[in-house]
Amino acid sequence: MKSEILALLRESEDYVSGQELCGRFGVSRTAVWKAIGQLKKEGYQIEAVQNRGYRLASRQEIYGQHELESRMDTAWAGKTVCFYEELGSTNLQAKLDAENGAKEGTLIVADMQTAGRGRRGRGWSSPPGTNVYFTLILKPDFRVELASMVTLVTGLAVAEGIRSTCGLEARIKWPNDIVVNGKKVCGMLAEMSTEQDFIHYVVMGVGINVARQDFPPEIAQIAACLEQECGCTVSRAEIIVSVMKSFEKYYDIFRRDGNLTGLLERYNGMLAGKDGEVRVLDPKGEYTGISRGINSTGELLVERENGAVEAVYAGEVSVRGLYGYV
Repeated sequence: MKSEILALLRESEDYVSGQELCGRFGVSRTAVWKAIGQLKKEGYQIEAVQNRGYRLASRQEIYGQHELESRMDTAWAGKTVCFYEELGSTNLQAKLDAENGAKEGTLIVADMQTAGRGRRGRGWSSPPGTNVYFTLILKPDFRVELASMVTLVTGLAVAEGIRSTCGLEARIKWPNDIVVNGKKVCGMLAEMSTEQDFIHYVVMGVGINVARQDFPPEIAQIAACLEQECGCTVSRAEIIVSVMKSFEKYYDIFRRDGNLTGLLERYNGMLAGKDGEVRVLDPKGEYTGISRGINSTGELLVERENGAVEAVYAGEVSVRGLYGYV
């Protein structure tokens, strides 16, 4: 009820009467008063005026469970939020929850991580009060070979979420980074549990650099944060909600089609380095070519000097103009 009360107060430009809140939730005035008191303890500035009701005096963000729940207006993605002040890793917690019966769409969010991870087991800097760290639990009914495309759907959703929240021209660096002005602002990590041709669950982890911060020396030249790039304060809760709304929309299209056909135009329009030079680190030998976008199964199409087009399924791809590749 606290999240619903908070949502009503945020949406209203005037006072909301205690009677209205009682009627909306079918509870007593005492229950409403207690809920308001608990929100105040969390840090929300709520005015109470006799014969008028309650009003949110400040629109400040108190990043946490109720802030996220009160903003979330999706049908299923992120509809259930589990917020933690501190976790080892949101992906690890999500896998544990998925194995214990958490439903699809459950969102695990942490203010900080002590053991955040990126691709290939690399560490992911996860300080408190600065960034977005979340993992979405999915329990798909499609074939195992389609699971790798979930990362691309997520990338599209994150790029769109950043654009709509911050006004920045976020772009996707295939397959799992988001860049702004040539620097990395987000990384993604998908993990899954399968049995032969059946997917038990997929957990989709996302880390987004939001507040101004000092990055570790090894990434200082390639990393950026949203507030630095847009020059204003960015709501972490708003970004998460925006990403969930976009993900829900695009994931439903992906499931309907069974591939990325319905998302190709949108994805390729946001792809960093499309029609520009890329370098592919292939086990058979490194080569350069021109990026022609992705195909319906999520492979990156790279046109080589001889005109042949390679479909890159996985591996390291450097894009000219990004991460020091000049």
